[in-house]
Amino acid sequence: MILGDGIYNFLKIFILTVVSLRSQLKKSNASTLPISDDGTVTDIAPISYDEERRNELFLKDQIPWYVALGGYVVIAAISIGTVPQIFSQLKWYHILVAYIFAPVLAFCNAYGAGLTDWSLVTTYGKLAIFAFGAWVGASHGGVLAGLAACGVMMNIVGTAADLMGDFKTGYLPLASPRSMFISQVIGTAMGCIIAPCVFWLFYKAFGNIGVDGSEYPAPNAAVFRSMAILGVDGFSSLPKHCLTLCYVFFPAAIVINLIRD
Repeated sequence: MILGDGIYNFLKIFILTVVSLRSQLKKSNASTLPISDDGTVTDIAPISYDEERRNELFLKDQIPWYVALGGYVVIAAISIGTVPQIFSQLKWYHILVAYIFAPVLAFCNAYGAGLTDWSLVTTYGKLAIFAFGAWVGASHGGVLAGLAACGVMMNIVGTAADLMGDFKTGYLPLASPRSMFISQVIGTAMGCIIAPCVFWLFYKAFGNIGVDGSEYPAPNAAVFRSMAILGVDGFSSLPKHCLTLCYVFFPAAIVINLIRD
């Protein structure tokens, strides 16, 4: 159901984006004054002074596209060089493929999170588990590769939604989007140092992390590991009629979305 819902919303957002861009292009080529069907000029809906000031400041202090694209390329290059050194099951071309497809998924997740306040980052991470786990294969460490690729994908997709949420929050009190972006970069860089240290502290203090009955059993980790095992071993280990239920509920999720829309 999650996969059906995700694919439906992916296609829906893609189509809406194309239609919206086409509409904006037509408006930019048309007259600045809206014309009704009978040829008379209609009134433009007024916006408040506060809204006008917010739009002016937000658009004036934009981040250049080449900075965003260049930063993404640099981060991708760093990941391609370092992640395979940490997880030998992942090769450089696996990370490259992840960074090629991640922007599309990140856009969809940020758009959906903006509409619903619900980030589906784990859904896209699960897709990465199955895709990369099956690609690497069980004999070459596909379980670990799928989980590592899931971490890479979730970080890219999740950060995009978080940043867009921060932009909306900053938009309301007239904060500079450029300063917010710089703050996000600084915070992310700090997290790259602080998060592993905190994990290492927990790992040393509680060596049985992830073990049932311990103080930190990490049940969600067992769920993701089970999905990774299924991704590399195929469907032979699934319960009886499991695939039949999948075939029913996958289109059911799409039908429910259609009815809702």
